[in-house]
Amino acid sequence: MNDALDYKLAQRDIKPTAMRILVLQHLMEQDKAISLQTIESAFDIADKSTLYRTLKTFEKNKLVHTIDDGTKQLKYALCLESCECETIDQHYHFHCSNCQNTFCLTNQNIPKIELPKNFKMYQANMVIKGLCENCNK
Repeated sequence: MNDALDYKLAQRDIKPTAMRILVLQHLMEQDKAISLQTIESAFDIADKSTLYRTLKTFEKNKLVHTIDDGTKQLKYALCLESCECETIDQHYHFHCSNCQNTFCLTNQNIPKIELPKNFKMYQANMVIKGLCENCNK
């Protein structure tokens, strides 16, 4: 097992299992957010419910965040090391309408929104749509 991956899981109070380590490694190799279906195709011999539970554990423990980019497939991306998935950590996302890839724009935080009294926000989702660098060439 990879000590760095074990440590990353331990930082988020996630017990390292073989599947969790493999999924974490796969997510770390990505430069864009990916869907459960994409992850399933990378682990074609793995049990789909185990993959889903792994992602839900990662999300619950703030190792990944989800993105609803309008494609009807939730996408998953690793959180930054300092992320606690609070509203101040939420950022914009970019969805390429040509290649269908979704990217985290981690340097662009969603501005604080003043909600009416007694309202509580759990998540904000801002998706910018257009052409990514590769598709815009």
